[in-house]
Amino acid sequence: MSSFVKQADVKQEQFDWGVIGWRLTPDRGSKHLVIMDVTLEPGEGHDFHRHPGQEEMIILKQGQITQYIEQESTSLGAGDSVYLDEGVVHASFNEGSETAHLQVVIGPSMASEPTGYGLEDVSSEEPWASLRG
Repeated sequence: MSSFVKQADVKQEQFDWGVIGWRLTPDRGSKHLVIMDVTLEPGEGHDFHRHPGQEEMIILKQGQITQYIEQESTSLGAGDSVYLDEGVVHASFNEGSETAHLQVVIGPSMASEPTGYGLEDVSSEEPWASLRG
């Protein structure tokens, strides 16, 4: 169902690595997309993980992050983005001094998950566990 999403409607969820603002999920009528606002404070990061069966686009709206695609990394600033094929291991770390704000789009939405978002944490597996030193 089509709808307006006001900032006050975005449910905030705190994780040990940052905050997700759930902007579009299956319970809001989306059949194909999950849209999130992600906030990473300095020193925080979403460690190595993958989304089986889901593609992802991360758009950096403010701040700076170190973004990994598998074992390759680069610095992203405001206006930069990264596209991730389904199942690709990736991570985002705010190594800067200001809060980083990201817009994240994942698809297709997974009807089996309340948020439509599937995640497999691989941060304790090699080579990911020791990649950042």
